[in-house]
Amino acid sequence: MKIKLARFEIGKPAFIVAEIGINHNGSIELAKEMISAAKKSGCDAVKFQKRTVDVVYTPTELARPRESPFGATNGDLKRGLEFSRKAYREIDECCKELEIIWFASPWDEASVDFLESFDVPCHKIAAACLTDADLLRKVRETGKPVLLSTGMSELDEIDKAVEILGTESLLLFHCVSLYPAPPDKINLRAIKTLAERYRVPVGYSGHELETVISAAAVALGAVAVERHFTLDRGMWGSDQKASITPDEMLETVRNIRRVEQALGTPEIHCLPEEVPVKQKLRRVDNL
Repeated sequence: MKIKLARFEIGKPAFIVAEIGINHNGSIELAKEMISAAKKSGCDAVKFQKRTVDVVYTPTELARPRESPFGATNGDLKRGLEFSRKAYREIDECCKELEIIWFASPWDEASVDFLESFDVPCHKIAAACLTDADLLRKVRETGKPVLLSTGMSELDEIDKAVEILGTESLLLFHCVSLYPAPPDKINLRAIKTLAERYRVPVGYSGHELETVISAAAVALGAVAVERHFTLDRGMWGSDQKASITPDEMLETVRNIRRVEQALGTPEIHCLPEEVPVKQKLRRVDNL
């Protein structure tokens, strides 16, 4: 399934993404259950994360002690969370069957090639990778739409990333890299700053637990919303506690769609439905 660039325009329904990320805990069956839940919640797409473990992490980092269901080292954990090509084929088939888009955040150049072998409709650059110029160039070479998260970044870093990526087929995401993010740190007004500075569509990638803030982001001009997604915040995993559940995602989607209805048009005139009220309540008209 392709993503049409026209989706990312003011006035169009916001494109809503459930960020499954690594919340599948290495289980393809759990991943497929999450895809189904995201579809039922009204999401347009699901997103994963793809890493070539031995490229993204140093041998020292991989050898660091870290207890997990996969073993006693950080390397055991990172390798346990990575899906195989066979698993991604199952993801691809599941999403096609459910008619929901899937894509991923590649954390290294080899992962871009891996994802391209599935002809993903776009590539998402995680905030942690915004300063990886080689990865940005590799993604740009695919010719696919690029979704770039701006969390933990200064404006000059975003400037350099946008210069590499170009503004054609680029969607920026305002993001605050706190997990979970408290409302007083989210700074939704930055959506307008990004839109005016770079003249590209802007979305919102949220890590808060509230369901209303995403709708506020849309009211402020966000054309896409990405939320970390889990079946249960009590599950094992580092990202679970900064994710929303299927019921909360459903509420988030409903809030967004209500706000989109309420935004209406910038035109001001007496609505046909107001005419009877006007005739009843207007006492004097001597303008």
